[in-house]
Formats: sequence, C-alpha cells, structure tokens
Amino acid sequence: MTTPRQRFLAYRKSLPRPPRLERHILPVRGLELAAWTSPPVDGALPLLCVNGGLLFDHAILWPALSPLAQHRQLVFFDQRGRGRSQAPPGVRAARLEHDAGDVRGVREALGIARWDVLGHSWGGGIAALGVAADQASVRRLVLVDAVGPTGEWLPRLMPDALERLARISAEHHAALARFGPADLTSEDPRTQWEYSRALYPAWFADGELGTLFAPPRAESRTGAAVAARLRRDGYDWRETLRALHTPTLVIHGKEDLLPTSVADALVATLPNARLELIPGAGHMPFWETPEAFFALVEAFLSAPSP
Repeated sequence: MTTPRQRFLAYRKSLPRPPRLERHILPVRGLELAAWTSPPVDGALPLLCVNGGLLFDHAILWPALSPLAQHRQLVFFDQRGRGRSQAPPGVRAARLEHDAGDVRGVREALGIARWDVLGHSWGGGIAALGVAADQASVRRLVLVDAVGPTGEWLPRLMPDALERLARISAEHHAALARFGPADLTSEDPRTQWEYSRALYPAWFADGELGTLFAPPRAESRTGAAVAARLRRDGYDWRETLRALHTPTLVIHGKEDLLPTSVADALVATLPNARLELIPGAGHMPFWETPEAFFALVEAFLSAPSP
C-alpha cells in the first residue's frame, strides 16, 4: 500500500513540465505590484490564483497549481509588500482589505476584461472580498480551504495545531509550543515567519507528508502587520460576502486544521455557493489529494455557463 508521500511524488512525476511564467510589473493603486502569467489559452478565461499565508508571495502556489495551466492562463501576483511587490507607505496600517482592493487593479493593469478567481487559505478571504467589489468581471470563484466569514475560528487554531503536532512529532510540537499570545500579535517579521514555519506541518492530514514540505522564507513587514492585526482584532466580512452572488465552489479538506464548520459558515453566508469536502486532505489538497482536487476545479471551471 502506497503512502501519501509516495502518491504525491508519483503524481508530480506524471505531470508535464510546468510552463514558464512571464513576469510583469503593474501600476496598481499607486504601487508597483509584481505579477506572473502562464501562456494564454484560446477560448478559455484566465484564472487569477490568490495565495494565502499573509507573509508569502505567489511561489507558495506555483508550481503547485501548474496542472490548471493546461487548459487556461493562470495569473498570480505578489501582494503588496510581499515578494517583489512594492510595500505601501505606512506599513503598520496595512490591512487584508487593501490586498483585496488590488484584485481589480491587477485585472485592469493586465487588460483582462473577465476572468475566474481562485483563492487559498487567507487568499480565499482576499479573493472573496476582491470579487465582491468587481463581480461584473468575474465569472466563477473557487475558495480552497479558505478562512471563514468571521474570525471565530482563530482562537482554536493554536491549541488544535499543538494537539495534532503532539501526535506527529515531539520536535515539531516543541517548536510551536514556545510561541505565546504576544508572539501571535507581534508585528515583528521574524517572529511571524518563525511562527508560520513552526505551524506549517500541522496543516497536513498526514504527518509524513507534512514533514516533506517547508514554507519559503518570508520576512515581510507588511505581511506581519496584516497578520498581527487580524489575530489581535479579528474580523467580520459577513455583510460584504452576503452581497457576493458570483457562482462559488468551496473546496475543503476534511482533515484540515481549519474545521469543516469554517467551510459550512462560508457556504451559509455566500448566496450562490456549494461545498465539496475532500476526504484524506488537510489544508493543501492540491498536494495531498491532487487527483480529486484538480478534477473538482476543472469540472467547475469548464462547465457551461447557465
């Protein structure tokens, strides 16, 4: 019987070489943002892919999502102050809602009239808020293990992660346990990066597969300020999301550290959404259960419009 790690490696070896991405520097709302595009595909709308993590750039989703580039152009961008994108003035005032406001700006700067949008984790929040402000230009929305419509899930994340890591590795459990409440709301980029690195293995349903991956190093002052604000103040996006009528597919791993109640809350808030749970997947279904994940996304994006 093959392990999740063996299945992942076999799947990746079966794929064609990912296409080369073209880099763009875009003027977006007074900043220069870095964006990347795969080759265009005739007859298919582009797909914007919004990464999560708060600290990280687009590379956390590339080449993970490269199978989707076989049938459509993929678009990525580094959020303000992350990766190669310019940081905003007054970094300490940065908010996730500012990143969401850049979604439309990226589309317009690339000259794209209409596209689909996919967001993962915190990127799901950015994607949903961004689409809500630009619905006429978005055909369909995919939310992958996205954060909920409110921050009610945040207090449970640390204790649930510690419980999971205790079953996986004493070393990983100890690394996460050294972070206290003050660390989670710190605006220090190094602290936020070290916390994200310590937490990372807990996102996976399978402990062995979780230890195969490590997040790229990312010390962003902007991302740290956004993360600290969200963990300190919480959030409530329900009013905005109730007005989001774009057809939406919510995909959620049944073994995600974010409980399925988070996905249920999203579907209950969004007027035109349906939920697909993936057994055996945690927070990264594109790595953990790629066949099931990509089949769901392809079916949703390829279905004829009503």
